[in-house]
Amino acid sequence: MNSPITRRDALVILGMGSLAGCALPGLKGKANAPRPLRVLAYNIRHGEGLDGVVDLARQAEVINAAKPDLVALQEIDVKTGRTGGVDQLTVLAELTGMEHRFGKFMDYDGGEYGLGVLSRFPILAHRVIELPAGKQEPRVALLVRTRPPGWSVDASVVSVHLDWLREDRERFAQAQVLESALRDEPGVVIPAGDFNDVPGSRTIEFLRSKFSEARKPEDARLSIPAEDPKREIDYVFWCGPEGSVASAESWVIAEALASDHRPVMAVLTPEMDQ
Repeated sequence: MNSPITRRDALVILGMGSLAGCALPGLKGKANAPRPLRVLAYNIRHGEGLDGVVDLARQAEVINAAKPDLVALQEIDVKTGRTGGVDQLTVLAELTGMEHRFGKFMDYDGGEYGLGVLSRFPILAHRVIELPAGKQEPRVALLVRTRPPGWSVDASVVSVHLDWLREDRERFAQAQVLESALRDEPGVVIPAGDFNDVPGSRTIEFLRSKFSEARKPEDARLSIPAEDPKREIDYVFWCGPEGSVASAESWVIAEALASDHRPVMAVLTPEMDQ
């Protein structure tokens, strides 16, 4: 797949904005040559592509091609009737060779529905963050903490899927609760996923005021609908101790079939003097 991955990974990543919130003390000590952390955010629509076929192997190929360290997944079925009783997160973990954790929104069609995280590194801890319920569905966020090789602080990816209704009252309330829940989380914290709102909305601008954003280039920022994207609603944000992350960039991968969302790839480059 010809995507921005190979073209942009070769670039020197520039700083993408100052840390606005979640400030913590500076790093202590040294570590061996920390490498950039690759984070993928992907709404997989319970494995269903735009051709109407549920194909987890196809989505695993998209994930593997991006070579992520951490993956924040949304819209996952676990043993539901509509997707044949398959534990989708376990299957994706097996196909990608990664550890996994699941966060349930609700029981659905004989199984469970929610979001998940895949990690290439050993998972040290995880927790489900309860969010205000939307009018259509309950909502949670899922935090998974790990220690990237060479980093002197932990990194936690937080899979996020906010309310989708046009009226934003629940979505904005969910963003506020999420920020409050993450405010004292140690290390580098990376909320990533489907935020169901666009730049300029009060939800996204609130999050930009509290977190730094892994900013996208103008030509690779729209993520939905996958076949001909018109809107930017999938993001990767971050916050952490002063001196932990030198820069962060992200871009939308040009994948137009495997889901109704295109995935977002982010690279967080650590300070080299950790």
